[in-house]
Amino acid sequence: MWQKISIIIPVLNEAETIQSFLQALQPLRKQGHEVVLVDGHSNDDTCALARPLVDRMFSSQPGRARQQILGAKMSTGQVLLFLHADTKLPEKAEQDILSALAQGFFWGRFDVQLSGSHWLFRVIEKMMNWRSCLTGIATGDQSLFVSKMLYNDVGGMPAIELMEDIEFSKRLLKFCKPACLKSIVITSSKRWEKNGILRTILFMWTLRLQYFFGIKPEVLVKKYYP
Repeated sequence: MWQKISIIIPVLNEAETIQSFLQALQPLRKQGHEVVLVDGHSNDDTCALARPLVDRMFSSQPGRARQQILGAKMSTGQVLLFLHADTKLPEKAEQDILSALAQGFFWGRFDVQLSGSHWLFRVIEKMMNWRSCLTGIATGDQSLFVSKMLYNDVGGMPAIELMEDIEFSKRLLKFCKPACLKSIVITSSKRWEKNGILRTILFMWTLRLQYFFGIKPEVLVKKYYP
C-alpha cells in the first residue's frame, strides 16, 4: 500500500539557501508527498521565499525539537521524515524509505556524508554511520524517518532543548531496531570548518558525555548555541 511521506523541516533564518534547498524536494511533492516547514520566528525572508515551495507552513518558538513536534502534529502523511535545512536527500529517498517500511521496519535513518573535502570528514562519516548502526541511535543529520503510528506510540519526539535525536532514538529502540539505509544524505560541514574539525569533534563528545552524566539539555544548549 502506498504511503504518504511528510517531510518536516525546522528552519531559522535560512533565506540565503532555502529556495535551492526546497527546489530539490519538488519532485517528492509531485509524487504526492508533502513538505511541512516550521519556522522558529526567522527575522529574514525565509518564510516569504519558502511559501511557494511547501505544502504547509507553521510558526513556533525557536528550538529544533519543538518545531519538529509541531510539524509532526500538523502533518497528514503516514510516514514522517525529519530533515535539516542544510541536508540533501538522495535521489531515491522515497523508494528507500518505502522499501524499508515494506520490509517490516518502522523507522530508520540514512548514512551521512559531510559536504567538506577534507580527509578527516571521511573518517568522521564512517565512524558516525558505524556507531549509529551498532547502537541504533540516529542523529538528526542522518534524516530520521518513522511511521506516524510508531511516532505516536512512543509519545512523539521529546520536547527538550538539545539531544532530542538521541532521546527519540532511545524511545524508538524500545519497540524495534532501525533500518540503517546505505543511501547517503549530504549534510553541511560548515560548522566543522568554521570552528575546526578536531575542536568540533572534542566539543560534540564533551556535550554527549555531559548529557550522559546528567547535565540538563537546557544547560547544554547554551554551550551549543552561545
